[in-house]
Amino acid sequence: MAEDLDPEIAALLGNGAVTDVTPDAGTEPSPAQDDPFAALSDSSSDKKQDAGHKGSGSIHNVDLSITGFAPLEKLVNDTPSDVYNDTKYYKTVLTGENQSAQRVHQVLSKYLTCQDPKDRAVYRQQIVTAYWELLRGMLAKAGDVNLPMPKRMFMRFGVLLPSLFKQETKEFFSKVIFENKYNEPVLYLDEWMKEIASGRMGNSATDEKRQPVKAANLTPEQQASAEQSRLMQLQSKNSGKLQSSENILNIKENERSMLEIDLKSKIDEITDHASIMGMEPHKESLTDMQRRMFSEITDILRRLSKNDKELAKALGEYREAKATFDNVQDKMAANGGAAVVSNDSEAVKIEFETVRQMAKMTVGRRGNQFPLFTREFFHCTERGTGTRENVIEVLRWIESLDPGVFHRIHKNIPNRIVPYVLLVPTYGDRGFCWEPFDRYNRVTSRGRIVVPMYPKDLKIAVLTAVADLRWQVAKEKASYYWMEEGLTGQYYQHVEQLKLKGDLKEFFIEDYILWMTKESTGVQRLDKDVRGIFWRNMPFPKELKEDLRKRSLVYDELCKKDANREMSDGY
Repeated sequence: MAEDLDPEIAALLGNGAVTDVTPDAGTEPSPAQDDPFAALSDSSSDKKQDAGHKGSGSIHNVDLSITGFAPLEKLVNDTPSDVYNDTKYYKTVLTGENQSAQRVHQVLSKYLTCQDPKDRAVYRQQIVTAYWELLRGMLAKAGDVNLPMPKRMFMRFGVLLPSLFKQETKEFFSKVIFENKYNEPVLYLDEWMKEIASGRMGNSATDEKRQPVKAANLTPEQQASAEQSRLMQLQSKNSGKLQSSENILNIKENERSMLEIDLKSKIDEITDHASIMGMEPHKESLTDMQRRMFSEITDILRRLSKNDKELAKALGEYREAKATFDNVQDKMAANGGAAVVSNDSEAVKIEFETVRQMAKMTVGRRGNQFPLFTREFFHCTERGTGTRENVIEVLRWIESLDPGVFHRIHKNIPNRIVPYVLLVPTYGDRGFCWEPFDRYNRVTSRGRIVVPMYPKDLKIAVLTAVADLRWQVAKEKASYYWMEEGLTGQYYQHVEQLKLKGDLKEFFIEDYILWMTKESTGVQRLDKDVRGIFWRNMPFPKELKEDLRKRSLVYDELCKKDANREMSDGY
């Protein structure tokens, strides 16, 4: 591995004497003058800071009017960045990180120069521990707009030593788009921690409750921050009710508008009389078609009356929710706005432990826990690497086959809510759902899923996370009756009937992968009963159904059952 060393670390190592030299522990280096991302980092941060919880451009606001992912203009930049060509990249990453940086430097140096496989295995394990200690202190600085790009790339991609790239891989990573151009809630690790530190995102749910600190022990700044966090929590609780009530109000208003248009049209037809030839200005009496419209108009008036009652109720709920929202918003503004919560270090510490657990879960007990990027373990294609754009493309493909995958039903109205997606730089193969929604806002809050960036198959990694989300949302919807009702109830009863032993959710995830990758193309791999359950509860788009029924009698039979259910109003 000696050829893997870049000139910087080789100079530091000398003849293997690593204990004599450490990265400079003085002042924090400023970003390179020719760094194309430096200005971009500042501007994007300012935009997010201004947006806060309320800005229209904030990823934290769920826009229920959006029906799908917009097509991406491009997956990478045309012009590569020079960040990985910086000869001081390695030194910049480790500078100013105290003893944790020295530990990483020592262990990595031994690992790269060691020839004994047993010793390399020991050093490899030591790197894992040293990496997380280094990251613990570094993530607290994620919100710093002046953070050097090498440090940010280390947090984001695990790149500590650019010489561990292959040349073509280095060129690809140099073109990865830095900013969140498409404003989707898909975040890299440094961005995730930045949002946590700023208070724009709450901590991921854990079993351990955060211990409150007495107000008397807090500084005035900390008290203001705590109050702002409390108000944001109240805002989160109410925002779901506000968005949902407004969505219902819009639907009822659109329904009234359509009924009124239909009513006016029929009245115009009834009042339109043809002149009697030779007996002008006298006109004909009503035609049979016009007389039949009397009953149709009566039906429209009955529906209008029902709609008016529902609209009045929806309007009252919306006014109440909006008054509460505005009240909390005014208090937040009076308390100094979102700028008060500038860097919640305690929240970052708690989230760090959660993220560490997330990273382990993507890899599994027997997986490769090595945390640093190296060509020794990176074997992904450019489209198979878990960059933000590639993951969005996979999510768009999933939604094209499973249109209701991100829908959450409230008052019989589906709300499309894309979850937060955390991209962790691990060599794991499976994504997962950390929480299906915020415990304070079950209506319109985003859930949280985690996806490894360097899997064997990115599509499968994202599918496992989405399948996990689908299962947990369906289970929460059915509540105490999850073994009897809905998607989870039907699937549970099927597994019980077959007397299968094992993790029920894992069975579902594996079947969901087959549903999306095989059954969607007409390749029958699922059990007949499972196919029927998925066909009813997670239907393909109508166009795909029609295409599948032409390929096999199995799908044709399912389409016929759909038609029968529609006729009996049981669908």
